[in-house]
Amino acid sequence: MKKITLLLLVISISCSKTPKQNSPDFTTKFEKTNGLETTTYTETITYFKQLAAEFPEIDIKEIGTTDSGNPLHLIVFNSTKEFDFAKINKNSKNVILINNAIHPGEPDGVDASMLLLRDIAQNPDKIKTLENIVLAVIPIYNIGGALNRSTHSRANQNGPKEYGFRGNTRNFDLNRDFIKADTKNARAFAEVFHLVNPDVFIDNHVSNGADYQYAITHLFTQHNKLGNDLGLFLETTMRPVIEADLLKKDIIITPYVNVWGTTPEAGFSQFFDSPRYSTGYTSLFNSLGFMVETHMLKPYKQRVEQTYSLLESAIDFTIKNSSKIKKLRKNAVAKILAKKTYPITFEIAKDTFTTLQFKGYEGSYIDSKITNGKRLFYDRTKPYTKPVKYYNNYKVTKEITIPKAYILNQGWWKVIERLNENNIAYTVFKNDTIITAEEQYIADYKTRTTAYEGHYLHYNTTVSTSTKEIKFNKGAIYIPVNQFGARYIIETLEASATDSFFNWNYFDSVLQQKEGYSAYVFEDIAEQFLKDNPDVKKELVKKIATDVDFAKNTRAQLDFIYKKSPYYEAAHLKLPIHKVF
Repeated sequence: MKKITLLLLVISISCSKTPKQNSPDFTTKFEKTNGLETTTYTETITYFKQLAAEFPEIDIKEIGTTDSGNPLHLIVFNSTKEFDFAKINKNSKNVILINNAIHPGEPDGVDASMLLLRDIAQNPDKIKTLENIVLAVIPIYNIGGALNRSTHSRANQNGPKEYGFRGNTRNFDLNRDFIKADTKNARAFAEVFHLVNPDVFIDNHVSNGADYQYAITHLFTQHNKLGNDLGLFLETTMRPVIEADLLKKDIIITPYVNVWGTTPEAGFSQFFDSPRYSTGYTSLFNSLGFMVETHMLKPYKQRVEQTYSLLESAIDFTIKNSSKIKKLRKNAVAKILAKKTYPITFEIAKDTFTTLQFKGYEGSYIDSKITNGKRLFYDRTKPYTKPVKYYNNYKVTKEITIPKAYILNQGWWKVIERLNENNIAYTVFKNDTIITAEEQYIADYKTRTTAYEGHYLHYNTTVSTSTKEIKFNKGAIYIPVNQFGARYIIETLEASATDSFFNWNYFDSVLQQKEGYSAYVFEDIAEQFLKDNPDVKKELVKKIATDVDFAKNTRAQLDFIYKKSPYYEAAHLKLPIHKVF
């Protein structure tokens, strides 16, 4: 009997889980080179595949595709080994999404995330600490840019030795593409984002601009724009607590130094991240977001280590405030709709500011050794701590009354694709339908004269409206505002909003007249029209008498009459978006 018991004990021990004999070496290239180098795209993905194979708390997924032809990868840590987000999002766990290498010349987050996930997976105590957190990491978002490696494209940056390029395969800056979604990368990101539904979103970057003592800065999503209780929580709780936690680690941090071509002493404003940017986009779905901005001139090793520390502080904050964050997000849409109005454009509030005890270097303009002018020079032998004005409030310059719904005419499939990609619910009219709705025309707009991310962007857009009974053809879509994506709906479909679909040229075909007239023919028609419409004739006479340029332009006078006549096409400048109240 003793022999049988001993044999069973030996079998039991031999069958128990023991460390793999040929475990991969999880020392990163960053560590092996003492912080001088970063991994390639292939090395990064291989590393995470090995990590997922070794540790059951780590999973790797391929989601969508990118302009490079490669899939987007998502790395997930969950202490319970559950990787189905349909189940994860039903429980109380907070989800943090970390995005890396949107600009692959700024790879700090790539190496920091590799170290972070490895250190968590290898430490049972850390796994237990994070039992109420799910970490989701996009290891390299701009894959095409990561594959385009060089040593010189970041002229101002202190390491690593080799890195990727800012533009993606099609030379898009992906941190200008989230709302317009010209790239497959942005569409894959939307798939990841809505799958994960993060409570907190972090995007890792490296800054350009002024020189100063900080190795790391932060760019929290603009709190007035985020608005309501979420914005207040971000500005008065989340930001200062994370700053204080870093200070305990002897890491000084300041808001992103938003100055160009000058020194910070004169003060600077918070960066306004409209929805073209990552955190501006994620805030449309009420995620608490911020960008990490390490300083380009600090050593790469220091930058990665401080990025790692900031990620740890953000995770710790989320753990400690998990129920509060969940509650704020849950109530966010109701809070927005309860106000009845919604802000769509902002400007800096120049009458309010916060005073920072800013740690900089004395700057001056000295003679250039290259040109015949002056150059800006920061003297690192003269560090200072000075009070500097930080303008971190924005005020509303335009707001709209929130409608019950928007109606989009049939045929605008590109817009419908974006709505589908962002989980926006709508219904399709099965029959021709008459509804009282607000009709919208473009009253005025300006357009950039140089290309910007594949577009000639509109701005300062205004609309004119009228309410009437409108017949909508079968196939038009009815988009109720009261849903999780309420902010996305408003900020894309309101033409005057900063990053609206109109301003990003989705509706440019309505700006061009498709029909016209021959002046010599229309002269006779116009004569009869003025006889039949004396009020229009009075308007014409008054305009000729008061507008000198108009009085000299007979073509403009004829066009004035044409646009008052029934011959002028109703579709010109008419938006295919209607509002229901």
